[in-house]
Amino acid sequence: MSRGTNRPNEAPMPDPLAYFLTWSTYGTWLPGDERGWVEYHRGWKPPDPIRQLESEAIMNEDACILSVAQRELVEVTVADHCRIRGWELHAVNCRTNHLHIVVSADRHPDEVRNQIKAWCSRRLKEYEQDRAPGYATNVREKWWAERGSRRFINDEESLEAAILYVRDGQDIH
Repeated sequence: MSRGTNRPNEAPMPDPLAYFLTWSTYGTWLPGDERGWVEYHRGWKPPDPIRQLESEAIMNEDACILSVAQRELVEVTVADHCRIRGWELHAVNCRTNHLHIVVSADRHPDEVRNQIKAWCSRRLKEYEQDRAPGYATNVREKWWAERGSRRFINDEESLEAAILYVRDGQDIH
């Protein structure tokens, strides 16, 4: 997947070595968040308590906090999907409220992220249904935030740094 350019006098950028993908679980980093937040196509924004309250008011489910078992299931699902697709998974780390992946793939990073989110959602829902047969209507529908972060990794040094961050740079929770 070659990245083109909008500048007619410049050559297209070479294919990246990998992608560093990150996304939050549903409702855990809302627009207006006190940590700051990212507005789609507009960049980083400072905290905005009113915006956060408005965002909370339109949520149709509680914020999603993943258990240890759910996190392990997500990591296995990511590894399985990458293997099936022929993508090289360099690192994956699922936390209680977000997920980091470093992957080399022959698809646009948004497609990679969307496929992984879809498969993880499917497996999490199956897991919850298996745990509480007969209560399938209580299983959450929304597991992930709408989008997420994607970073292109273009050299071995950056790839190593991203892998180390995902594997070793997270808190222990």
